[in-house]
Amino acid sequence: MLTEGSASDEAVVILQSLLCLLREKNVLTRADIETLCERVAMRATQAERDPLPCCSEAARAAADEMARIGGYIGRTYGGKHRRG
Repeated sequence: MLTEGSASDEAVVILQSLLCLLREKNVLTRADIETLCERVAMRATQAERDPLPCCSEAARAAADEMARIGGYIGRTYGGKHRRG
């Protein structure tokens, strides 16, 4: 039986694995991952105005996790950064 915490943890593991797989297969570029990191961070800073409502605390935690995942993917798979 799953508790709420473990279901959330399982979802994170699945999404981390999916992002890595998509990057490994070059479906996502490093620039795509950087853009995704920025969008998640933007939702965290503007949670109260987000058209897709979410808990601001959860949004901040998601932004931190996405930054960690983005850093890992960048180190592991490399690739070109986005153009400024």
